[in-house]
Amino acid sequence: MPKLKTKKALAKRVKITKKKKALRSKAGKRHLLSSKKQNRKRGLRKKTLVSSGERKMLKRALPYAF
Repeated sequence: MPKLKTKKALAKRVKITKKKKALRSKAGKRHLLSSKKQNRKRGLRKKTLVSSGERKMLKRALPYAF
């Protein structure tokens, strides 16, 4: 079988943990921040796990990460 290519754009956006879970940044922290509450912006700082529905897509795009 030929080697599979990694989708580099996705590889830059996702971090794979030691236990093979995917972490991603939350959306909504680029602009229009003055209208958002401080608590909401603080929550957007944290990373979150990629949902189980997206995991199949991740495994195809990042073949050597999992």
